[in-house]
Amino acid sequence: MSKTIEVEMRGPLTEIQKDVLISKLKVDGEFVERKERVLIDYSTCLPEQGIEGRKLDIRLRNTNKASEIILKTGAWGGSDSRREYSVKTNDSFDTLVQVYKLLGLNKGVLCVRNIDVYNYQGIEIALVEVPGHSYFFEVEIELAEEEGTENAQSKLREVLDDLNLVSYSDTEYFAYIELLNKEANTIYDANLESETYFNDTFNI
Repeated sequence: MSKTIEVEMRGPLTEIQKDVLISKLKVDGEFVERKERVLIDYSTCLPEQGIEGRKLDIRLRNTNKASEIILKTGAWGGSDSRREYSVKTNDSFDTLVQVYKLLGLNKGVLCVRNIDVYNYQGIEIALVEVPGHSYFFEVEIELAEEEGTENAQSKLREVLDDLNLVSYSDTEYFAYIELLNKEANTIYDANLESETYFNDTFNI
């Protein structure tokens, strides 16, 4: 199990902004990888967590056919610093979903994302596509637990200024999440779907 502190900032991208940013990153940065991701966010459907007041982020995700259990602790928003616990597994995504179901986690928000990851000045920049809907960016620095977050946050802000990007406020970010949940994401309920739903639907 990996355990790190993720310092992140997120913000909106128009398609034009995305294209301009890609052109700059291709010259001044380095393309790392493309991630095709399917994830279930269980915390949104938990009364004690939800969206704005969340302190525990419970997820399952599959990236490029590799499944993973993800837990993040700490408040989230447009900018945040959270501890992430990650367990990668060779088991199928459907198997993990059924394990979560046995633990009482039946319902979550199902999200599909296509993510192009770049390295720019030592910082990970992810350009995230919500298929058929919109784009946003995430900039991130991973720290060991004993490292402080203030320097990382300052460096992220400098990079955003350099790239002419503006991060969401918490209020703006939560409003965007609400919009995605209405217009792009769907509710997955393990009690209503077959035990091979994700293999049948996404081949994962």
